[in-house]
Amino acid sequence: MKLKIRFIINPKSGVHSKNDLPMMIAKYLDFNRFEYDIIHTEYRKHAKNLAQEAAELGFDIVCAVGGDGSVHEVGTGLIGSKTALAILPAGSGNGLARHLHIPLNLVKAIQYLNQADFRQMDTVLANEKPFLNIGGYGFDALIAQKFDNYHQRGFWGYAKLIIREYFKYKPNTYHFVVHGKERKEELVLFTIANASEFGNGFCISPNSKVDDGQLELCMLKPVKGIKALKIIHMCFRRKSHLSESIEIIPFTQLTVQIPIHKSHYDGEPFDVRSEINIQVVPKSLSIFVSK
Repeated sequence: MKLKIRFIINPKSGVHSKNDLPMMIAKYLDFNRFEYDIIHTEYRKHAKNLAQEAAELGFDIVCAVGGDGSVHEVGTGLIGSKTALAILPAGSGNGLARHLHIPLNLVKAIQYLNQADFRQMDTVLANEKPFLNIGGYGFDALIAQKFDNYHQRGFWGYAKLIIREYFKYKPNTYHFVVHGKERKEELVLFTIANASEFGNGFCISPNSKVDDGQLELCMLKPVKGIKALKIIHMCFRRKSHLSESIEIIPFTQLTVQIPIHKSHYDGEPFDVRSEINIQVVPKSLSIFVSK
């Protein structure tokens, strides 16, 4: 029996047109293995509704065609269901797709689906909000808020925002409990990692795995000037864990008091409460990826 797959295309994600995608899917998808439909999103959070609908209709796979925001919507809509998440990376950062080694070239990504199979991954629950890849409450949350309405998409849009905002950013103090110990730290980043990177190759937690039953707390202490540039370079080389200014703590559950009620989950900005309870939800999402 053929696998049923729904492609949910976000026409506004990334910097490239999605007009050719239906033709590319028709040309490169293995019709001996799949039958499919294609739906375009029309508004924010539409992808989550379409994914939940597909799960109710018995689709085996829902493929998010877009960036990290599209993956977040589709993936969180499928948590706990029997329907698997697949990804055609067509966004600005493509963080989870990069972590899973999904080709960024769309033709190769479609062909990759022909060889993929089902596996289970962990997800994250922050109070009532689930996410898949990375979430944060510090400088990364500020960038997510500003990038949401920024005039320039893609890598250079991120880069300009980061450079503009970083050197005027004031670190905040976080009170948190992890492994039963209370701590208080002044930090630039208080970031939760299930996978390894934000996107665009910027890796904050190189040893994170999506199926190991744990998360990583990544904390960046205040740094300026050349030292900040060195840390950025280390992150792009997947060596952030070697920096004296970054502390990474594996955990399964923690509680944090945040001073500013802003966050991002998978790059999507959210307003949140002052106290956040964060926990891993093991093997809660089926994904369709290569072995």
